[in-house]
Amino acid sequence: MIMSVLFYVGIVAEAMSGAVAAGRYKVDLFGVFFIAFATALGGGSIRDVMLDHYPLLWIANPHYVYVVAISALIATRLAYYIDRLERFFLILDALGLAVFSTLGAKIAISLGHGFTVAMISGMVTGAFGGILRDVFCNTLPLILRKELYAVIAMLCGGLHWFLYPYLGEDLATTLAILCGFVLRILAIKYKISLPIFSFEKHQ
Repeated sequence: MIMSVLFYVGIVAEAMSGAVAAGRYKVDLFGVFFIAFATALGGGSIRDVMLDHYPLLWIANPHYVYVVAISALIATRLAYYIDRLERFFLILDALGLAVFSTLGAKIAISLGHGFTVAMISGMVTGAFGGILRDVFCNTLPLILRKELYAVIAMLCGGLHWFLYPYLGEDLATTLAILCGFVLRILAIKYKISLPIFSFEKHQ
């Protein structure tokens, strides 16, 4: 029950962030919905294709599409307040990242895959929606230039895979989500990131 609630919270937060990002580029309502959908459900769709896991999440559960659409429409009416509540939505985004990443790893494990695939599945599920959002908005993806994001998604997936045989599914899921959430919040607060590579060609 709690996992379902957290999953819906993640979908709503990601859909709203995608809608607000779309609004900065003055797209029409279809564009708002499209980018919100890609942000909220794009990572899970890519994961399912990669793992040959069908039907896709939103096809098996079409009501997720309506959740995204309603969230996107609400965001168009409350964009000003959402932008002002950036810190609050960063917290929701951190929670969504941890939840999506852990669930992505769970699906890989349920299909019999090992550590590497579980870790990458978590990363794709948690982070690729944001990549799609930024690509469609013609900006360098946030996860490639800001505080730890994709790395934490991979850690959630890897941690769940490691803990699952010892603690069982429920406890392993809870601990993976909690660790990912705390690490993401710390990364934001203290601006922790990977080393930056900068190359400038000198004439």
